[in-house]
Amino acid sequence: MTIKIISWNVAGIRAGIRKGLWQKMREIGADVYCFQEAKAKPEQIEMGLDYPTEYKNYWNPAEKAGYSGVVTFCKDEPKTVIVGDKDNDWDGEGRVIITKFDEFTLLNVYFPNGKRDKGRLKYKMDFYEYFLKNINKLRENGEKVIFCGDVNTAHAEIDLARPKENSKTSGFLEIERAWMDKLIKNGWVDTFRMFNKDGGNYSWWDQFTRAKERNVGWRIDYFFVDETIKDQIKSAFIMPEIEGSDHCPVGIEIDLG
Repeated sequence: MTIKIISWNVAGIRAGIRKGLWQKMREIGADVYCFQEAKAKPEQIEMGLDYPTEYKNYWNPAEKAGYSGVVTFCKDEPKTVIVGDKDNDWDGEGRVIITKFDEFTLLNVYFPNGKRDKGRLKYKMDFYEYFLKNINKLRENGEKVIFCGDVNTAHAEIDLARPKENSKTSGFLEIERAWMDKLIKNGWVDTFRMFNKDGGNYSWWDQFTRAKERNVGWRIDYFFVDETIKDQIKSAFIMPEIEGSDHCPVGIEIDLG
């Protein structure tokens, strides 16, 4: 059995719903959706008549109104749901949901932004380190781990349109990229690069400069898996044709055997 999992920073789920999010979920036809930057609590959402009722939904909203937050929609009910893991979601910013199924453990994560003035860079790097320790621990416990989300860093020069111009910008700093190198050295696999080695593949574009029209973008949304299960990944893809946010959906198909 093969299932499809989609990750998407929706930049506000209420705005996404107004732009046809429920219909897009039906069109994409995934089994699991991991949304980041929901910017809402579940009680603020009017599901409406076109809401896809076949999905269960699990929320981790930020304490601060209109900020951050992740939500996972699943067709099959997980055996365990952890909303806000103490090891990497410790301050009420609504950054992690863990859903555990018989076949795998899935982490939906909205990683911090270091900000243009680098005022959140230390926070971001602390989050990265705690997160890596936590997923390594899950793997050591025998869990088949997948994590996805807006990582807020482009790993290599191939992952953004203008690497030289952004070498001093948070999201492409040497320290941030070094952490992604460390992640891979720890046995975590960037699924998209298993299938596609080409440039020009991005998941975020600056809306103010209409960058998407020129494909001047960044690939900052990822699916990573433990290398022991990488052979189960049958495809990994980016969906720039799907509108509704300054990010586009990314996804994988995984064979559960």
